[in-house]
Amino acid sequence: MEPFRYHVFVCDQQKPEGIPCCAARGSGRTLEALRREIAARGLSDEVQVTACGSLGLCERGPNLVVYPEGVWYSGVTPEDVPELVQAHFKEGRQVERLVNRDAAALAAEVRTNRDKMLAARRAQEAAGALPDDLAQSLRAFQESRVLLSAVELDVFTAVGGGASAAEVAAKVGGHPRSTEMLMNALTAMGALTKQQGVFHNTPVTARFFVSGSPDDARVATLHTVHLWDHWSALTACVRAGTSVVARESAKRPDDWTEPFIAAMHRNALQRAPLIVQSVGTQGVERMLDVGGGSAAYSIAFAQANGLLRAEVLDLAAVLPIAEGHIARAGLTGRIRTRVGDLRRDKLGEGYNLVLLSAICHMLNAEENLDLVKRCHAALAPQGRLVVQDFILEPDKTAPRFAALFSLNMLTGTAEGSSYSEPEYAAWLKSAGFQEVRHIHLPGPSGLVVGTRS
Repeated sequence: MEPFRYHVFVCDQQKPEGIPCCAARGSGRTLEALRREIAARGLSDEVQVTACGSLGLCERGPNLVVYPEGVWYSGVTPEDVPELVQAHFKEGRQVERLVNRDAAALAAEVRTNRDKMLAARRAQEAAGALPDDLAQSLRAFQESRVLLSAVELDVFTAVGGGASAAEVAAKVGGHPRSTEMLMNALTAMGALTKQQGVFHNTPVTARFFVSGSPDDARVATLHTVHLWDHWSALTACVRAGTSVVARESAKRPDDWTEPFIAAMHRNALQRAPLIVQSVGTQGVERMLDVGGGSAAYSIAFAQANGLLRAEVLDLAAVLPIAEGHIARAGLTGRIRTRVGDLRRDKLGEGYNLVLLSAICHMLNAEENLDLVKRCHAALAPQGRLVVQDFILEPDKTAPRFAALFSLNMLTGTAEGSSYSEPEYAAWLKSAGFQEVRHIHLPGPSGLVVGTRS
């Protein structure tokens, strides 16, 4: 069976530093260039590109194999890609200078590299060395901290169209020596490039971390910077059973709210269309968005139903941010805001839809049950409560993101946690909801929906 005229397997195997591999020789750039060129030439429906593990020609990468012919190419750079696509995929003509023609020599080289790899693994096992993936996980904080410090210092904006380390140090208030060390590490990680002492942003860092870019995510990323202090205290939190640095929302510093809401807003822009599609807006005239943050979800629901009116309930420090987003969406007349405390205030009545998005993980079980009961009281008959959150499987070991996020709540809140599907179902049924169902969505979060009969 040949579902595509050509199927290309590109080795993108990453190995520990110092060991030859295609990734170290730039296979990622070749893979990206290949996909881009195939799309540009209108061949996406004829040529399937798949990243794969080692092809065994580690010293000659980047390597790729084209089927159905089984042609093995080596040393394919991004500069070679236009010729390869035109010759092989458009004209059916192989690029001879890149082809491996000696099948016996090819097989021997693959076997030799395979034997070296197996010998290295046996030696590592005999020495009692940590497996590479475990060692990498243990050190993962290093690269994370490099990026977070660069964002915190606004290094990428300072780099702009190109700058030396001394120039960046002067802009960000850093020492020239340490700033250069940081920027060299960023370059080694692929977040910057460096030519003759001048650093440049990559397309990705220019897009997301340079101030004023259309997709500027720096302020939102500062929320992750703020999480660093919490997570660094994880050991103490496990011993204490709660956060040792927890702050009530009203007592958080002024520089906390804006990054937090910005981060939530970026997430919501991606998630909101999925939720609106899954829940629907038919029959929804009044909606309450509890702890609605930037109002992104209310905006999405209002845009999907011209008759829907929404209300965003949140803390006083948050609502000006929400009002700005509402105004920019042209929905000031249909979405209003209300100061309130979701932990204790009455929520109102007569709503067709109440949304709890990324709220329940901040609370303990008793608080969630109380909140769900107040949501039930706020709904009209046949009204629905929609909970979006990171929902754990019954044994609470999956999904992975939800299990890790539970620790995020341990380090940052008094009693917050990720909760399981049975826990959500029990709260909703105890509050009087009927037809409780779990809706799986693409990505890390899901929905629990209950209907008031």
